Amino acid sequence: MDSKKQARSENPAARYKRPRKKVCNFCVDKLEIDYKDVNRLSKYISERGKILPRRMSGVCAKHQRELTREIKRARQIALLPFSKD
Repeated sequence: MDSKKQARSENPAARYKRPRKKVCNFCVDKLEIDYKDVNRLSKYISERGKILPRRMSGVCAKHQRELTREIKRARQIALLPFSKD
């Protein structure tokens, strides 16, 4: 019984792997965010039509603000739907 406890608590850090830090694609590739680029913008929208948060999309704060602004522009001129039903 004692050996089972030792085996389990031997290396607790091995059980909890930290997820790899996401890198902002716009910073790395030096891309401009444009409301007319619907294919790129649709990658940052959930299947329900909501804008993905930073922790899921992996973009930096600056580009998340730009991305949100451009998605909203594309929705206003009907390039992107407000909701995907």
